[in-house]
Amino acid sequence: MSFKNKDNEAKIISIVIPVFNEEQSIKTLYREISQVGKENSIDFEIVFVDDGSTDGTFEVIENIHAKDSRIKALRFRNNVGKAEALAAGFSVSRGDYIVTMDGDLQDDPAEIPSLLEKLNQGYDLVSGWKKKRKDPLTKRIPSFIYNKVTSLLSGIPIHDFNCGLKIYRREVVNHLHLYGELHRFIPVLAKWEGFRIGEVKVHHRKRKFGKTKYGFNRFFEGLFDFITVLFLTKYMKRPLHFFGIIGLLSSFSGTAIIVYLIILKLEKISYLSNRPLLFIGVMLLIIGIQFISIGLIGEMITRTYSRDNSFPIQKKLEV
Repeated sequence: MSFKNKDNEAKIISIVIPVFNEEQSIKTLYREISQVGKENSIDFEIVFVDDGSTDGTFEVIENIHAKDSRIKALRFRNNVGKAEALAAGFSVSRGDYIVTMDGDLQDDPAEIPSLLEKLNQGYDLVSGWKKKRKDPLTKRIPSFIYNKVTSLLSGIPIHDFNCGLKIYRREVVNHLHLYGELHRFIPVLAKWEGFRIGEVKVHHRKRKFGKTKYGFNRFFEGLFDFITVLFLTKYMKRPLHFFGIIGLLSSFSGTAIIVYLIILKLEKISYLSNRPLLFIGVMLLIIGIQFISIGLIGEMITRTYSRDNSFPIQKKLEV
């Protein structure tokens, strides 16, 4: 199972697909990927990660696995989220190149050769751009805002950060630590690690089965997730730099107010007992000390931090 890059080196390709209640889509998606591989002489392995489906999704995958040794699968005991599903899929994949895509048939496997071609132009991660999206307005509007804000604040000039269709070099996924909703910011996390990010327009299709699992509320969730990413990418290894700045500003302001009031008292210009400003100064000083303390505690936690790569795997299908 290999693909030859521009240096004529054989590269193994893994396709990681998180799925949740996609029983009706799996067979069609498998056939399309197989056809693309055959037409473009691209051999592959597929890693399905069933994120706690409650329908017959995993049974369909088991039937395909029984007939095709290129199929791997993991089944979670419960629904834990796309980020963990991707991380688990990365951990069992063996490809030098890894393609990710959603399991709802909206991502077109026919775009895989384009992703490979773009990757071999010197990029480490190539993200798809669903320029003509086939989603309802309730999904397109918050996604548009999210992408614009993320591009502006991160400095990464791509249009679709959360597109499920991406391709990575192995070293990129080895550096990613995904949990919660951080899969939305994979290009940001990869850029912070020093990898080169590219983008290519991809064909997007209407959902054929089921209904979307995302709504307008994802915009607000994404806002908090982006704050998390900013902290993780800029201050994860130096939390005191983040909390310390806030703490010093607050402490300095509080100290300045208290000193000012003491001078007024010594000069007998004003009494302290009738000045609400005194309480503000004391409060700012206390808050500042607390922020600095939080930063120091964060530094100690960072020194002893270890990553937990365990997943709630109920069943595993391997070659």
